[in-house]
Formats: sequence, structure tokens, C-alpha cells
Amino acid sequence: MIEVSAILPRGSVYLAGEVVKCVITFTNVGATHEQVQNGSECLAWASAQIHCQCSVSETRVHLVRSERMSTEEVSTTGCDTSFVPSKGERGLTVLSSKPRILFCDLRLAPGESKSYTFEDTIPSDAPPSYRGQAVKYSYKLTIGAQKFDHPTKLLRIPFRVLVLHGLNDISVYTEGEEVTPSNPFLKPQQTENSLLDIAMQVLATITARKAPHSYNITNAKGKVAKFILFKQAYKLGEDIIGAFDFTDGTVTCVQFSVTLQNEEQISEECRRKPGQGTAVTSFVKHQEMCLHTQKTHINIPVPLTATPAFITDIVCLRWRLHFEFVTSCEPIPESERPSHPDESASWRGPPTLNVETMIWDLPIKIFPTNPLHASSVTCTKSLSNVQI
Repeated sequence: MIEVSAILPRGSVYLAGEVVKCVITFTNVGATHEQVQNGSECLAWASAQIHCQCSVSETRVHLVRSERMSTEEVSTTGCDTSFVPSKGERGLTVLSSKPRILFCDLRLAPGESKSYTFEDTIPSDAPPSYRGQAVKYSYKLTIGAQKFDHPTKLLRIPFRVLVLHGLNDISVYTEGEEVTPSNPFLKPQQTENSLLDIAMQVLATITARKAPHSYNITNAKGKVAKFILFKQAYKLGEDIIGAFDFTDGTVTCVQFSVTLQNEEQISEECRRKPGQGTAVTSFVKHQEMCLHTQKTHINIPVPLTATPAFITDIVCLRWRLHFEFVTSCEPIPESERPSHPDESASWRGPPTLNVETMIWDLPIKIFPTNPLHASSVTCTKSLSNVQI
């Protein structure tokens, strides 16, 4: 009996274009006395491969049948001794790396183990990991191994992929020799930044706080409030901070709410129905009573588990802030202020209010974050007590 275990040392989140490294260990556990007497165990081969599965909702998405077989067709054809990483998976394989052979004819004595390192690069044009209402993209690193005259066993390790557009050619961001100062007494050294370092520099630039954006919120009766957003581009895990100013408002606002939402829009050629609308998912909501309030603010965190905006041939994902304002149709008188500071006064609101609700959607941009921050725990999966 051979146990296969695998670990992603750096974590379970990567940027498209990065190298995924996995350490795979094969151990002859030799659990029974009979196996110990028989001696070493032998594996014919073992391979590893990265693949991305795309599954869609049949009621919302219509895909043109591809010449490639789906995973259901693959799993029902061929021999069980072949290495099919997507065997038994739902949907279609939209991305698949070349399989890497780890070894051939491996013999392990009872209690002996041997480790191999698998490395492969995620294509820079790969879609991100995403679990939407109509479309899902999921990544897995699949390890297959087979003992002689036995079916192939598979070990799958799920991981997450974030996409930052504009990193196709990282040579643009590297420092060349012609721009570095020369010193005849020092040995020239060329600085070469990794893709992760370059991505962090790009993210820091596009999400930096610049000039604040001011919006006047009005309806048919006048001005409701003034909203100030300090920036419009955010990374996963950041807080969206904005300020409301009701000082110059001519329309009384009783209550407001701000909700972080994303919009999932299916491309026209893949829609099941011609007039099919977008699917909206809400994440974080801030709600506040603001009657007689002059100034207040909001603080909405962007979840680390969310998917940044992206677009593929099937779906387009965008982000927005959804505002709802409950305004009074009639002016609400304020309480009389006491003439002396030591005096107090009480005010009782009206039992009923004639109100109306107005909505407003403000588009924002959500970008990836450092994959090390998004990795909560190291992804570790193992197959135990499985005969190969």
C-alpha cells in the first residue's frame, strides 16, 4: 500500500503567470504483515498536470459544442489505466498544461518514501478562479499514479488563480543596463524582478489614493447630499471609505444604505434568452439612519474571497456601489434648541412619514491583492489508505 501526499509550500493562491510549485511524496506504508513480507511496492508511473474546469448553468448559458470532448465524455471512454486529469469533473476543460512525468518504475521498500517537485507556469491569459451564479472557473493540480495491472488513482489539489491584466510582458518592467548608472570599479549586476514583485508595484500604482471624487446626489425635488469617494480603485482586502455631507441638502434624507455588489453579465452569443439580464450578487452592506445628520462616513471592506473584475468569452464581471436613499416628501421640522447650554430639550418624530426611495449605482474597480495575503492556510491534500 502506497500513500500519496502533496503540498503547495507557498500557499493556495497564485497570480496568472506565476509558477506553481508542489512537493509530492510517495510512501510505502506497509501496514499489514503480509505486505511487509512481500517486500517493496512498485509504481509503474506518476504524472502531474494543471487544468481549469468551466461549468455553467444550463438555464442561463448556452455554449456552442466544441470539437473537444467534455469531461463526462472523457471519463466514459478509454481505459482506466490512462491519465485523464479531468476525469469525473463537471463542465469543460478550458485550460490544460502539458503533463509532467514524475517517474517511471518506482520501487519503495516498506517504510520508505520519496519526494518529487512539480513546477509549472500558469498561462498569463488564463481566466481567474470564479464561482458565480451562471459560470464557474475552478483550478486543480491533479496527480495520477498507477501500479502494474491496477487502475489509475488521482489526487486533486484545488488552488486559486488571480488575474492582473497588463503583465503579459514583464520585460517592460525590468531594469536594463542602459538605464542603470555605470561604475568602472564595481561589477555590473542587472536587477531582475520577479512577476510577483512587478505585480505588487503595478497594484500599488493603480490603487494609490489620488484626487478625491465628489458627487452631488439630487432628485427631482432638489439636492439630497454630497458624497465624497477618496479613490475608485481598490485591492481585495481593502476598505472602501467614503463621506456623506447633508449640510447643503434641500431634501430631507431619513435613511441611506450602501451595498458592495458585482454584476455578472453573459456575452450575447452565450445567452440562453435574448433579453437575459445581469445577475447581481451583494457582499457587504452599510445602512444608517441619517435624519438631522450633517456629516457621516461609510467603511465597507472588500472581501479577500471575492473575484476581481474580469472578462472572458463567456462572462464579464464588474463591480459597483449600490446606493439607496429614503427621502421625505415633506419637510420635517427640527426641535427647538434650548437658549442656555444647561437646558435640555426633547424631540419626538412624527408617527408616520411620506417617503420615497431613490437608487444610484456607482461603478468601482476591484483588483487582485498579494497572493500571500489571500492564502489563509497552506493547501495540503493527501490520499491515505489507497492502494495504487
